[in-house]
Amino acid sequence: MEIRGLKYFLAIAREGSITNAANSLHLTQPTLTRQIQDLEKELGHKLLIRGKYKISLTPEGMMLRKRAEEILDMVEKTEAEFKSITDTINGDIYIGSGETESMKYIAEVIKELQIQYPDIKYHIYSGNAEDVTEKLDKGLLDFGVLIQPIDLTKYDYITIPDKDIWGVIMRKDSPLADKEFITIKDLIDVPIIASRQMSKKYSADSGFLDWFGESFDKLNIAATYNLVYNAAIMVKAKIGYAITLAGLVNTEGSDLCFKPLYPKLESGLDVVWKKYQVFSPASKIFINKLKTKLQNYNN
Repeated sequence: MEIRGLKYFLAIAREGSITNAANSLHLTQPTLTRQIQDLEKELGHKLLIRGKYKISLTPEGMMLRKRAEEILDMVEKTEAEFKSITDTINGDIYIGSGETESMKYIAEVIKELQIQYPDIKYHIYSGNAEDVTEKLDKGLLDFGVLIQPIDLTKYDYITIPDKDIWGVIMRKDSPLADKEFITIKDLIDVPIIASRQMSKKYSADSGFLDWFGESFDKLNIAATYNLVYNAAIMVKAKIGYAITLAGLVNTEGSDLCFKPLYPKLESGLDVVWKKYQVFSPASKIFINKLKTKLQNYNN
């Protein structure tokens, strides 16, 4: 399977038309059609459904689209890493992260390295733990910043010294807004907008199952989220109360406020990377700088 063929296939998937794809690739339509036919023959599956006005993908075509995007991302990343092996340190660093205020440590390191190594570029991908670890395992990310709990058996890691505090985002005109803390009793009869950590799969490890105890199954979970920006919009729309980490939603001058849980519930954080990973020069400088910074904080 050639990289060129994957690029041609993705162009058709993107344009929805062989004519438009051929124009974007500066190819003739017969040439592009022949390339796709060769790809289908090589894989042994039909990839395209040719409609009257638009081309769509078969289930196999949709599977190939996802894989082709990952392969081409990896090719571009590999090419960039080899281009960076020069006397001047440059290149790209790819970091995935869940939403956490502790990204400030990463930002501080990036700012310091910008001065010494201005040719290093940084790419931040936001997503939940599944999203980040999937890309990390496939080599599409160099590092992940993950909110505990996380299975670390496949990774090397550094633990960030801070812990994130869990609480509730609510409207300032809500009945609970005058309270200093939010207790289990406060949450039993209200609609909850729940984070990934509150799902049954992760609640025990994250501490939610212990915190709620027997009341966990009585919660009215009206909606779930993986990025808190969308949760905040749902809170504004009066859908419910969002349980999230402190510092992620700017409540200054807004209709929202944040109240911490009581008893306090906290989550730790880790910066992770694959075991036995061969770092590019840029990534090696980054992780060494981060290790030094976090050790200084711990001391």
